[in-house]
Amino acid sequence: MNILDEIAEKTRQRIDEAKKQISYEELLERARMKASASQVPSFLEALKKPGISYICEVKKASPSKGVIAKEFPYLEIAADYEKAGASAVSCLTEPNYFKGSDRYLEEITETIHLPVLRKDFFVDPYMIAQARLLGASAVLLIVSLLTKKELKTYFNLTEELGMDALFEAHNEEEIRIAVECGAKIIGVNNRNLKDFTVDPHNSVNLRKYAPKDVVFVAESGIKTHKDIKLLQENGIDAVLIGETLMKAKDKTKKLQELNGDVPC
Repeated sequence: MNILDEIAEKTRQRIDEAKKQISYEELLERARMKASASQVPSFLEALKKPGISYICEVKKASPSKGVIAKEFPYLEIAADYEKAGASAVSCLTEPNYFKGSDRYLEEITETIHLPVLRKDFFVDPYMIAQARLLGASAVLLIVSLLTKKELKTYFNLTEELGMDALFEAHNEEEIRIAVECGAKIIGVNNRNLKDFTVDPHNSVNLRKYAPKDVVFVAESGIKTHKDIKLLQENGIDAVLIGETLMKAKDKTKKLQELNGDVPC
């Protein structure tokens, strides 16, 4: 069993426990009521603005690096990202491997005005209803974790609840599946989630397999303005940056450096 399968299995166990507290039917009804009563900021529209868009991640730990941020003032971090000009924020809610929490997501969406992506390992529609109730604007659908039928079902539910979906792919075949499911945003993770190796050119090499009108996001392994320039020159619309920003003491300055606004 690789690490991705391991995380997915733990997530299924976590959701089974959650269902003992509140059924999927009841949770979905609450999510539908919330969606009809109020809107969330559009994740898709935030990434469509001119120039490269930044999705800045609030992340305490990862399986490959362990604890990244011992001190973790998550609300302050999210607010710093907003002030620094981020287009959107990504918040980890997976508790076992990334030390994430639903509470982080809920409080961040109540504090900032940017759209927030719920970054988790979606293996059950229950999690999509949860995401809407927590205030998320978007969810992550990892193509390799779900069947094509599941991807379509999850995507339809996401849109019904007024959110967007970021389809995460790792190769040409997964991009093709995402496109066939109607994906409007596709992210290519430069990190292989099965063994955690990083290839910064993965997203560049795969851009040509997605239609031009699909918002294309590069994820992981982005550390310098040079990386950003390479991505932008090759038709990448947005970047998702986690560890590079989380390790920076001055996150505003780091984001400006990445964007080329100040010298490194």
